[in-house]
Amino acid sequence: MSRTWEVLTAATTVGSGLLAGVFFAFSAFVMSGLRRLPEPGGAAAMRSLNVTAVRPPLMIALFGVSALCVAIVVRALTTWSQPGAAWLLAGAALTIVGALGVTSAINVPLNDRLESGAVTWSRFLAGWEPANHARTVLCLAGCAVLLVAAVRRH
Repeated sequence: MSRTWEVLTAATTVGSGLLAGVFFAFSAFVMSGLRRLPEPGGAAAMRSLNVTAVRPPLMIALFGVSALCVAIVVRALTTWSQPGAAWLLAGAALTIVGALGVTSAINVPLNDRLESGAVTWSRFLAGWEPANHARTVLCLAGCAVLLVAAVRRH
């Protein structure tokens, strides 16, 4: 693997871990804290968090890491006969599914429904929290598999 691809793989691995950490923080204590608030307060706080989430720090991490994952998928497919290619593909795919797939299919629509008043706080939590746990696990698994790929490529 060339130095450039080593750096891109390392950046993708770290980025996947970073996203896992952000999602973990929500699962581990942010959502627990919001659950402790009275229903209107919890929903209002979540709506406020949703506004601040759609700003450069999270969006750059989410879409930047996903773009790196796409590059890693292409690299894995074009170097399929080399050691670790399947691991690269699997790790990048896990991260994309967790970061973009679950977020866009479940979390964002629930955020939009909460904002519009189309879902109650308890129904929101019932769908949003398991989805957040899933994206945490998927990104963490992606990070671990990408790490294995980096080791296997040498």
